[in-house]
Amino acid sequence: MQLRRAAAGTVVLSVLVLLSCCSTKAQNITRTLAKFPEFSTFNHYLTVTHLADEINRRRTITVCAVDNAGMADLLSKHLSIYAIKNVLSFHVLLDYFDGKKLHQITNGTALSATMFQATGTATGSSGFVNITDLKGGKVGFGTEDNGGKIDAVFVKTLETFPYNMSVIQISSILPSSEAEAPTPGPSETNLTAVMSAHGCKVFAETLLGSDAEKTFYDNLNGGLTVFCPGDDAFKNFLPKYKNLTAEGKQSLLELHGVPVYQSLSMLKSNNGVMNTLATDGPNKYDVTVQNDGEVVTLKTKLVTAKITGTLIDEQPLAIYSIDKVLLPKELFKGAPTPAPAPAPAPEAVADAPKSAKGKHSSPTVPDSPAASPDEDPADQTADTNGAVRSNGPRFIAVALTLWLAFLQL
Repeated sequence: MQLRRAAAGTVVLSVLVLLSCCSTKAQNITRTLAKFPEFSTFNHYLTVTHLADEINRRRTITVCAVDNAGMADLLSKHLSIYAIKNVLSFHVLLDYFDGKKLHQITNGTALSATMFQATGTATGSSGFVNITDLKGGKVGFGTEDNGGKIDAVFVKTLETFPYNMSVIQISSILPSSEAEAPTPGPSETNLTAVMSAHGCKVFAETLLGSDAEKTFYDNLNGGLTVFCPGDDAFKNFLPKYKNLTAEGKQSLLELHGVPVYQSLSMLKSNNGVMNTLATDGPNKYDVTVQNDGEVVTLKTKLVTAKITGTLIDEQPLAIYSIDKVLLPKELFKGAPTPAPAPAPAPEAVADAPKSAKGKHSSPTVPDSPAASPDEDPADQTADTNGAVRSNGPRFIAVALTLWLAFLQL
């Protein structure tokens, strides 16, 4: 009996160690750089530009971090926050390079695309970085269109998550005139042009010139998230839309906007009810956000729509495409309601500040670790940006179950 109990203890301890190892190695650029105070400025701007969220969502990337002195040179140029985001995105390579791979580059040179190139803002190959294995064990980095000049050199590896993310230090900021170019602020963004260019032309043309258009623009500077139905979905809905009253049309369009900025990672980490631009006292016009892994859905009482793509995600504006038109029960009470399995009731949430539209209130943001007023902002960022959630309590419960099972032997 004692032998069996000892064996049980060994098994449970092994399970705990294994699960602990699996759960602690989570890809999170904010937490990684927080271990190195000399990169606090670089880490700060990854957070405020929301590049950290995008980095944590990606796989097979290399972050070329620059220390505080190097960032001081960048900040001395007094660029807008949007230009700083472009410059830093130029320092995220869309390939995996650790120290070993950098010194084993085939033919001594490699060309890597960056997140700046992926935004579509860069022209030609200006969003690419040249990596060159130099003599004397050094590795150089330079922009693709600078005539082969070396702008920075590899200093050291900070941390790796083979083969998802490598975080390395380079000696200085990589210069890019395109990345540093003045970028339009949110108030200058043409919402309907962005939608029209990315498969939401019918919705954009319907919004254009409507009473709802002003509501969208009034909330743009303070934060705005738009869920834009694809062309096929909204085209099929147009006959019903045309039968609505003027007020109903406005509410229907405003239901597809939320007066706070919500990155995709924020939507993935929250489940619950959100008020919309159409929310007005007893007329709730709300939507419920639910996520299952990488899939995010928006639910009303009558329809469930899925987010199918990101049109733009640059704080304070995010626009996502969805596969269905959101139908509020306030306008379509007589519509046949599907009978799926009942969804869990959304958690109660606190009221958020009012939106820029006089009669509408801002969305209620679902509870999340970042919503706690007692937490330090850095801790909030780290929790929000986590690529993998901790399942420690669940693992311990499993281990205790195994322990009790063996004691019964």
